[in-house]
Amino acid sequence: MLAVLGCLVSALWAGLHLRTLLLAAITFLFLADFLKSRRPKSYPPGPRRLPFVGNLFQLDFEQSHLSIQQFVKKYGNVFSLDFGGISSVVVTGLPLIKEVFTHMDENFLNRPVTFIRERIFNNSGLIMSNGQTWKEQRRFALMTLRSFGLGKKSLEQRIQEEAHYLVEAIGEEKGQPFNPHFKINNAVSNIICSFTFGERFDYHDSQFQELLRLLDETVCLEASMICQLYNACSWIMKYLPGPHQTIFTNWEKLKSFVSHMIDDHRRDWNPDEPRDFIDAFLKEMTKNPDKTTTSFNEENLICSTLDLFFAGTETTSTTLRWALLYLALYPEVQEKAQDEIDRVIGQGRQPSLGDRESMPYTNAVIHEVQRMGNIIPLNVPREVIADTTLAGFHLPKGTAVLTNLTALHRDPKQWATPDTFNPEHFLENGQFKKRESFLPFSMGKRACLGEQLARSELFIFFTALVQKFTFKPPVNEKLSLKFRMGLTVSPVSHHICAVPRL
Repeated sequence: MLAVLGCLVSALWAGLHLRTLLLAAITFLFLADFLKSRRPKSYPPGPRRLPFVGNLFQLDFEQSHLSIQQFVKKYGNVFSLDFGGISSVVVTGLPLIKEVFTHMDENFLNRPVTFIRERIFNNSGLIMSNGQTWKEQRRFALMTLRSFGLGKKSLEQRIQEEAHYLVEAIGEEKGQPFNPHFKINNAVSNIICSFTFGERFDYHDSQFQELLRLLDETVCLEASMICQLYNACSWIMKYLPGPHQTIFTNWEKLKSFVSHMIDDHRRDWNPDEPRDFIDAFLKEMTKNPDKTTTSFNEENLICSTLDLFFAGTETTSTTLRWALLYLALYPEVQEKAQDEIDRVIGQGRQPSLGDRESMPYTNAVIHEVQRMGNIIPLNVPREVIADTTLAGFHLPKGTAVLTNLTALHRDPKQWATPDTFNPEHFLENGQFKKRESFLPFSMGKRACLGEQLARSELFIFFTALVQKFTFKPPVNEKLSLKFRMGLTVSPVSHHICAVPRL
């Protein structure tokens, strides 16, 4: 009897002991989270956060850029939001955005590194790297892109050639409904691939189509709620299945593809005659054998190439997909653009960049597509590198800064019809008019390094397609402007008709 009673007491004590330890651990975690998230005086106001996850559950991740606008109305042009463990501030309005990106640019040069990005890139590459790595990689990428055609006639000829292939591929549909997604992705991607890999890929290349599909899936998943929870609680999430695991798998496959391309380059590499970005980078790697003092190593070669591949494919192709959708929904705009194209270029030759000055309406349509498409609605985030004061608010070092391009591009004080597709926003007395409140490529030292390339691609691809086809909704189908939220805002999957023009 005493033995049984002793066992019961021991079991009860063990249970209480375990519960005490568990309670202590939970209390410690909550206390640590509270201390970590304490805000200094003069910190921007914002909605009350939850422990560990911050304000994640107060956002609609199907349209996060739109749900943020409610906080602008409540808290003003500078307010705070916590995305899991990342303390963020959202900045709204052109004066403040210019303050961040021009007058105070040196204080906002870094990118915040999430746990997902750290695991994938580890401060390598062009887009999310910081410090010496970013400076070296950006400088080298710009120099190399220029040496291989950026700003030269040879680049224009590459885009014209690819536009011809795209027109042919779409012509094969013979005016029947088709999904333009991956044809356009492939065409745009071939331009950056000619820089990075020294070759283009056929639209029927199954391996390359799979890479484009992996990239598209990753772009969609990385902005999901589950992936944001990974950034908040990676210590738990890394052991659980879910979309975050798919992202890691996809990036590894994309890295493997680039590694194979690098191996192929090494087999017939001639350092005196670089053919593309990979060749030029391999040559740079030989200049400084001490890899600890330079960012020119294998990992940065892979990551910088992937960054160029991603940025050079996703943004421009998404904009072109929006463009065809808007043309189909606004036939009167399409007709005016075609009239201008017929008058300036005709049907006998390809569009060239020299035509742009003579085609203000077509140029205005492209800009209005960028404004309405709004594909990177909160810009690529920045990070405060030293304690900073903005609009009277204190921003501690390490705070992420998001710029509210959605509010900027839909500001009723800046745009006559902010929520309506209207190319007249970029016209004045029949001439093209630049707008200060138009920042699809951002501004400052970390503005998009491919802006010139993207502008050239958009004009030639768009004009070539509208020159040869009239885009219409399929019979008995209604197209919509519904979007899919990811790292970019893209049209939902749809079919469209490209009717050849006689």
